[in-house]
Amino acid sequence: MRKLSYRFYRTVGALIHRAGRGLAPPGQLALGALVLSGVFGIDTTQSTAYRMFAFLAALLGLAWLGARLGRRGEYAVARVLPRLVSAGERFEYRLSITNRGVRTARALTVSEDLADPRPEFRQFRENLRVPTWRGWQRLVAANRIGRIGAGVVQAIAPGETLEVRMQGEALRRGRMHFTGVTVGSDETLGLARGLVSLPLAENLMVLPRRYRLPPLNLPGGRRLQQGGVSLASSVGDSEEFMGLREYRPGDPLQRVHWKSFARTGQPVVREYQDEFFERHALVLDTFADPLQAAAFEEAVSVAASFACTIDTQECLLDLMFVADQAHTYTAGRGQLATASLLEVLAGVCPAADRPFSALADALRARAGALTGCICILLDWDLERAAMVDALRARGSALRVLCVNQGACAGLPPWVLHLVPGRVQEGLTRL
Repeated sequence: MRKLSYRFYRTVGALIHRAGRGLAPPGQLALGALVLSGVFGIDTTQSTAYRMFAFLAALLGLAWLGARLGRRGEYAVARVLPRLVSAGERFEYRLSITNRGVRTARALTVSEDLADPRPEFRQFRENLRVPTWRGWQRLVAANRIGRIGAGVVQAIAPGETLEVRMQGEALRRGRMHFTGVTVGSDETLGLARGLVSLPLAENLMVLPRRYRLPPLNLPGGRRLQQGGVSLASSVGDSEEFMGLREYRPGDPLQRVHWKSFARTGQPVVREYQDEFFERHALVLDTFADPLQAAAFEEAVSVAASFACTIDTQECLLDLMFVADQAHTYTAGRGQLATASLLEVLAGVCPAADRPFSALADALRARAGALTGCICILLDWDLERAAMVDALRARGSALRVLCVNQGACAGLPPWVLHLVPGRVQEGLTRL
């Protein structure tokens, strides 16, 4: 039953998409009238609507035949996309179209071909208990990263190149994949379009939505960082050259001053000042089940908001989460830029099949070098409470936020509870 429903919905979705591309607005109106006249004209003895049905069917048939047999033209297209956009924002870009045919092309419609948003059968089976059309549309909307409006070209002469301003909207974070461009030309009746598909694959990164945060005061003092300047560049107390001294067993060979060694015949090493600076961790809970999809997206947006707000010119920021394994990305001087952290967050997916201990173990391994920690959780249970208690026992400065639709049992008063849909309101209480 599920497979039959899946195939039916997938076929209907494809037909609706093709009708939207292959029919001009008058043709779509005629198709709607055709369906209504067919419904009301079933009984030919009680209604004359069947006559309208026959007329519209013949009209659309001729339009379709004209679009199929008409000259569609030859075109070349080029696209200039912005490097990055943010979810929930509108954007604009340029699309150039060149007429390579021998005739002037008129009344052209230029549409973008985006990646197919229809769900795979596994997603359909796991997310829909009852296979309804409304549920199918919800899954399609969840898979759609953005939408692009169609561009219109009135006329383009042979060999001429025109630039079309395309308007788009980024709906959610992720990678918006462009597969090609479809150029449609209206046939004589103006009801149908002859379509020419041109392959032109490109990607556009959509960053997570960000919220406004109040001024942040991340408490904590600087700590010794193993690895010194190789990890910190010039952040905090820059590692300085102190002088030369005799070699001691255990000194790294990289610090041997070879010129002095050659001159004196005795091993001499360079001595440096130890490196101290602030280091904060931004911990994202990715252990979400399908029912927590909305909360997970809000948690990613909150993490992106913190990544943009924290001044990484004065400290280092470690973004930590679990996907196929535990991942850590460090931003700051000499490390990644803040925009790189946002690109990482744009591709983060839930890791419901991994144990929460993977995140707790990764955080525990770095806790000794951390000045403070910002934890963005999706729930409050024994494992999450134990991880937070372990950080508090080490003396790390903590800010804990829990993004959850319902009330979390046992949530301490110092943990900020954020409700999806009202996150901006909740963040004002930081």
